[in-house]
Amino acid sequence: MDDFNIEKLRPEYWPPGLHQIPDKPNTLYYRGTVPDLDQKFLCIIGPRKYTDYGAQVCEELIKGLRGMPITIVSGLAYGIDSIAHKYALDYGLKTIAFPGSGLDKSVIYPRAHFNLAMQILESGGTLISEFSNKTEAAPWTFPKRNRLMAGISDAVLVIEAGQKSGTMITSRLALDYNRNVLAVPGSIFNLTSVGTNNLIRDGAVPITSSQDILWALGFGEEEINLFTEIEQKKNFALATKNLSELEKQILEILSEPLNIDQIAQKIDLPINVIIQTLTELEMKNLIKEYNSIFSII
Repeated sequence: MDDFNIEKLRPEYWPPGLHQIPDKPNTLYYRGTVPDLDQKFLCIIGPRKYTDYGAQVCEELIKGLRGMPITIVSGLAYGIDSIAHKYALDYGLKTIAFPGSGLDKSVIYPRAHFNLAMQILESGGTLISEFSNKTEAAPWTFPKRNRLMAGISDAVLVIEAGQKSGTMITSRLALDYNRNVLAVPGSIFNLTSVGTNNLIRDGAVPITSSQDILWALGFGEEEINLFTEIEQKKNFALATKNLSELEKQILEILSEPLNIDQIAQKIDLPINVIIQTLTELEMKNLIKEYNSIFSII
């Protein structure tokens, strides 16, 4: 992390939410990229001891936000926090981490996530702390860190939570700051869902899809469709970059849906070669078949 100097984040570059909380910090330090104030900030939190369900939900929801101007905020901690950062990186979203320590490389906490912190910086993300550079993590630093995570965010999404946990404290702070609190419903038999189910009972927005998150963040249908279309075109361009000439030819032909006979009429090649190429394009998620009709996805 030597290439990413610790700098003071000037107040004019603070996301607006940090100016609005009653106990706003006097000074903020950062490494990496200055936060993009045109983004929406979504804080994702959950327990250290999460379930497979929680991890799967976290990935699915973040995956569905690809291409949107959304920054994922979390605390670099064990459990759902680190999972949220990792999936943000995997799916091309910006991410901001608030470690419960200063930002000097000797104290970044937890140490096991030092490489994750590096990946966040290299991806164009940010580490932020109000603590002096070499402040070590301690019981008193985490509540202060949590209020910044809640404060910076337009909404706080709780993936899983026990009845009494740090996750619930952060969600209550978000409510105090008049932020949208979103919660994933879970089994009534699972202790890690007690907190989220209680939040929903008390008025939190139940989240069952990425679309629910987008609505909660204030995106309109036209805006969602626009960003989705841009992302699809970008992914399609990347996916088609290294195709064979025959694969490209078939994609051009499938500008309108066709069956195998219609495709064969347009390409002077053995039918088995065409079928094999169609199968390869399906495996690359570039075309689909329905009722023996092939079309571009």
